[in-house]
Amino acid sequence: MVGRQAELPWAEVTTTRQSPPPGCQYFADFLSDEEAGQLLGTLWRDLPWQQKPIRLFGREVMQPRLICWQSDPEVFYTYSGLTLYPEAWLPELDRLRSRLCTKVSWQFNSVLANAYRDGQDSMGWHSDDEPELGPEPVIAAISLGATRTFRWREKRGHGSGGIVLESGSLLLMSGHFQRFFQHSVPKTLRETGLRINLTFRKILPR
Repeated sequence: MVGRQAELPWAEVTTTRQSPPPGCQYFADFLSDEEAGQLLGTLWRDLPWQQKPIRLFGREVMQPRLICWQSDPEVFYTYSGLTLYPEAWLPELDRLRSRLCTKVSWQFNSVLANAYRDGQDSMGWHSDDEPELGPEPVIAAISLGATRTFRWREKRGHGSGGIVLESGSLLLMSGHFQRFFQHSVPKTLRETGLRINLTFRKILPR
């Protein structure tokens, strides 16, 4: 399923507010409601959540969400001045990884879990384009719990859009997406409960 995406000229890149942009595929029912609910409770209880400082625009700030990194041995990840060190896989996450690898025909060796406790927790504009992810990263994002809006915008040009990520859904980002687009999960004023987003990645050897 994961393949090299055709690169579209900028004039041909079109997006709508409720559809994935070029380089993304969306699967609303990757997990059943029951599976998603059970996994949300397990991860919130059992993962060693932390709030880490990162560097943005030359200053250190606390991330507006909780994170947890799990990976194969000797798999590190560095972004925004923060280095995440290997932690052993929680069995539930390791089983989910195996299921995901079969689904998308790709081998993931790590997962970055993000917990959004309420509508004030967020993710700022960025691209997952660190060198250790390779030139065309494949990132599989599984959403659990409350729905939030995934926003994207072109790095060049004015195209933008968004999609509401439902509990149990899978958003697969690949091809040229990280090179041509930024994405975010903005704050919201509406009442919203706990959301956990699992972003499975393949970190290349240093």
